[in-house]
Amino acid sequence: MSDLPGHFKIPESLSGERIDRALSLLTGRSRSDTAKMVAQGCVLVDGQIARAGSVRVAAGSTVEVTDMQLPAAVPEQRREIAPFDVLHADGEIVVVDKPSGVVTHPGSGHSAGTLADALVEQYPDMAGVGQPGRPGIVHRLDRGTSGVLVCARSSRAYDALVEQLTMRQVRRTYAALARGHPSSPTGTIDAPIGRDRENRTLMAVTSEGRDARTHYSVVETYVHPAEASLLRCRLETGRTHQIRVHLASIGLPLLGDLTYGVPDPFGIGRPLLHAVRLTFRHPDTGADMSFEAPMPEDFVEALARFGTDPSAFPTE
Repeated sequence: MSDLPGHFKIPESLSGERIDRALSLLTGRSRSDTAKMVAQGCVLVDGQIARAGSVRVAAGSTVEVTDMQLPAAVPEQRREIAPFDVLHADGEIVVVDKPSGVVTHPGSGHSAGTLADALVEQYPDMAGVGQPGRPGIVHRLDRGTSGVLVCARSSRAYDALVEQLTMRQVRRTYAALARGHPSSPTGTIDAPIGRDRENRTLMAVTSEGRDARTHYSVVETYVHPAEASLLRCRLETGRTHQIRVHLASIGLPLLGDLTYGVPDPFGIGRPLLHAVRLTFRHPDTGADMSFEAPMPEDFVEALARFGTDPSAFPTE
């Protein structure tokens, strides 16, 4: 494996290759690492900064790698790769089913093993898309929340999807198990969400927050083995921890949510919240697209304890 930074000459055998792949072959680094180098603006081809990993190189070209902020190379077999299922992939987007326990992107206390890292490992062209440190991530799910998520593979797709979210044109539907019974079978929680005044690491309903709206409907109510409700929730906005905070604010705390809710009676150990359906327009073709993530085993187990068949959950 070559030390970096350095200078490299493109051999005839790599003529016409993408810069990220050619650099990977020349240095022994992974494609995700070399894609990150390009995204950081640390790769020059014949003295010009390579603006994308898709730039093609010619035989005899000089590639220079300047100072960069990359961790030391880690043997591939030791990399922590987050698991996820691909529901759809094309040249512009990847739609995934994120399991609970996986962090969406690097942040405080979670610098590796995130969904973003795993996506770049599988789709290196995503490395330079979107915000720094959050390649391809258009929206996020909390660590304990499972379900469907769309990610961008190109800057054009990223901008288009962010615009759809901003214009509230993306439909996001969740299944939630909450303690208690709502006073009405349907409702809208319209309450601003911001940082908790006493604990800035938490979110809360506060007049100083940003507008937030969650629509819900009751699918089933239970009295045994606990007084609880199965809810279908739809986000109109996408604030941090929105469903968890909103449901708690009206006396319907999520089962398994030890931050805003209550422990679940089954010891499953995570908030019983699942992003079940996602609908948006394809950023290139404009076609309407809908994807569903099947209920994960722990959610199925919880519903079984209440005597509910998960296949009967109305995603629309």
